Amino acid sequence: MAIIDFLKRQFIDVLEWTDDSRDTLSFRFPDEDKEIKNGAQLIVRESQVAQFVYLGEFGDTFGPGKHTLTTDNIPVLTRLKSWKYGFNSPFKADVYYVTTRLFTGNKWGTSNPIMMRDDDLGIVRARAFGTFDFRVVDVKLFLKEVAGSDQNFRLDEFADTMRSRIVSVFADALASAKVPVFDVASRYGELGEALLPLINPVVAAKYGLQIASFIIENVSVPEEVEKAIDKRSSMAAVGNLNDYVKFQMAQGMEKGGGSGGMATELAVGLSIAQQIVQQQGLPGAAAPRAAGPAAAAGMPELLSPAEVAQALGVSEADVMAIIQSGELAAKKIGASYRILRSAVDVYLSK
Repeated sequence: MAIIDFLKRQFIDVLEWTDDSRDTLSFRFPDEDKEIKNGAQLIVRESQVAQFVYLGEFGDTFGPGKHTLTTDNIPVLTRLKSWKYGFNSPFKADVYYVTTRLFTGNKWGTSNPIMMRDDDLGIVRARAFGTFDFRVVDVKLFLKEVAGSDQNFRLDEFADTMRSRIVSVFADALASAKVPVFDVASRYGELGEALLPLINPVVAAKYGLQIASFIIENVSVPEEVEKAIDKRSSMAAVGNLNDYVKFQMAQGMEKGGGSGGMATELAVGLSIAQQIVQQQGLPGAAAPRAAGPAAAAGMPELLSPAEVAQALGVSEADVMAIIQSGELAAKKIGASYRILRSAVDVYLSK
């Protein structure tokens, strides 16, 4: 009996691990300096993979099930240990259990703004945050690059590292996808799905992980960009920008002495008169077009958006919106726009 007790203390008969923590990514079986005997039982539960490591080299890998360790089912380990006559004696090796289930609800976010290039707005600073779900798909790569030889590698040890890596990959994927800022700030769900094919190959190749879902909960941009987004949404809701600006001009006329009141009255009056002459086919229709309503308003030849807005009795944001839509011709010089008076005449005559 004493000999049997001694052997039990020296050899490992059963290797298994039950995870009750729900946040353990990998676990090294505690051998307590014991040897694994021939015919030992290896139990691997669902959502687990067991990986043998011998002297720093990866051995055999076992999926869910009950495995009897013999020469036949540990060929890699047999080769590493150079067993000429098979697995007939106890041996020592590290056994790592890796959890392969889905880890959900992991948070990510940009601690500093990321730079985005947009065709309409130029370089834009943006912050973003959300959640992602992931699982381990390449056990050997994960152990090599992420968990290492840690005996009990938990999610909280990995959270900060994974978050920074996800943000880095997200920024690179967003830059390569060239998604406009207007779409980033309004189509979170579609954007998250679209970025998955760009993020997953990088994460899988570097860390042995797969991102099952990538959710963007919020993207925040500077205040001036938010105003531009709101204005574009308003314009889309109004529909015809020309009608909208004319409506704004009419409101300016009602205010009378407000900013741009007299200029607005002259511009709208001449525009209406010109349209009536054109519709009735009266002679001299080209003369008002040549003079132009803007010329009657006493505006200079070259105008800024602010000057056009003042003359028309609308906000500068309205003018920028019709410039960006292409309805009002303008020339961008550096970061500013300049509009010919004749371009304003053409716009008002539409």
